[in-house]
Amino acid sequence: MVRKNLTLSIVKKFIPTRKAKSRKGDNGVVLVVGGSYIYHGAPILSSIAALKCGTDLVYTSVPKINVTPTRAISPNLIVIPLVDQKLTLGAVNKLLGALPRNLQSATIGMGLAIQEKNSLLHFVKSLLDRDVRLSLDASALIPDVLPLLANKNVVVTPHAGEFKRLFGESPSNSKNERIKIVENKAKEFGITVLLKGAMDVISNGSATYLYEKTIPAMTVGGTGDVLSGLVAGLLSKNRNALESAAAATFINGLAGKAAQKKLGLHMTSMDLLNEIPSAMKPFDKIV
Repeated sequence: MVRKNLTLSIVKKFIPTRKAKSRKGDNGVVLVVGGSYIYHGAPILSSIAALKCGTDLVYTSVPKINVTPTRAISPNLIVIPLVDQKLTLGAVNKLLGALPRNLQSATIGMGLAIQEKNSLLHFVKSLLDRDVRLSLDASALIPDVLPLLANKNVVVTPHAGEFKRLFGESPSNSKNERIKIVENKAKEFGITVLLKGAMDVISNGSATYLYEKTIPAMTVGGTGDVLSGLVAGLLSKNRNALESAAAATFINGLAGKAAQKKLGLHMTSMDLLNEIPSAMKPFDKIV
């Protein structure tokens, strides 16, 4: 098992070069599906994060009740209403019919209310059948989804509680044990696991990357939603799930450090979004 601490030079290898003559859509087309009556902000944070890391087009699908505030917060988002307040089979089928054919990646789950799990399973399977790379977070992290994901370019992004719900085991407080359980679950289920915490652990079961953040201001709500958007944005350009997840973690951390330096312990996730372009600059390559 290869284990490495993430560095700038490592992450530079994970961000693809942009062609000077590329056209709209060549640099990523992403779908974000999330939100509910209470959590309207989560998919917005993910969507803007995906855009700010250099994605060309982001489609944001939220329940009807959230459509107006989502559209109002940014003219950059292409908003597709879910026909129901929660993720239902009918809403999934309607959404699948509305998606662009060149969709490359999606992130699902942030703040999402799910009517019943079969609607989520049908949605995930349908996207994977279209060769869409996936990042799953929050309410999309249920054990029933695991059999669908093996060797399909999928990243799961749990915190400790979601990790236990997904895999049935809690990650240890011991650093070495924490790393081992992530590696074991990633290998067992054929996925990339990004376990969030003071130290992020990212593994596909063959290689593992570690990132010790020590950024206490990032405990504010929404930083995980930003991370999910970054994962999806980078996955739209790099098919390698491990590399995309590792790069997203590192860039999220760089942006967090910059926001904390400016604002101390008083940043919000909107402040984090503002720092993403500067965090991405060292990785900009044009040919």
